[in-house]
Amino acid sequence: MAYLFMGIFVVIATVLDQLSKLWVVGNIPLHGEIPVLSGIFHLTYAQNTGAAWSMLSGMQWLFLLIFLAFTLGIIWEFSKKRWPFTTFDRWCIAVVYAGGLGNIIDRIRLGYVVDMIEVEFIDFPVFNLADCCITCGCIALVVHLVFFNREFWKEKI
Repeated sequence: MAYLFMGIFVVIATVLDQLSKLWVVGNIPLHGEIPVLSGIFHLTYAQNTGAAWSMLSGMQWLFLLIFLAFTLGIIWEFSKKRWPFTTFDRWCIAVVYAGGLGNIIDRIRLGYVVDMIEVEFIDFPVFNLADCCITCGCIALVVHLVFFNREFWKEKI
């Protein structure tokens, strides 16, 4: 039953990501911006053909290959339950997957990822809701695995 809710979450998060990107494309010119919270962040329409900081720009095939491998790994793991992941760990993986799915849809549909959130108080690349899911899900998973899921690190004899 938990997997059903995880699947529903992935769909909802992906739809919200895609809707936010459609709104930005329809309402902000490329490289244009709309202030949201002065001194904190604004919406800026950017197109990214790479990953963070435009690394691996133009290598859409590589991102697709990584996403397909991640998808197969999740299907294998969630069906066989080979690793001692907790329910929280699996939710973190679902959050990361939702972000990856949102960005891969852009890559397939547009050839680039639509980014729109730009923070003003630090020098950081423009990002989107899917990137937030990937980053927060990864951080939560690593913190949980390192500090709370001791079973994950026990050796099997």
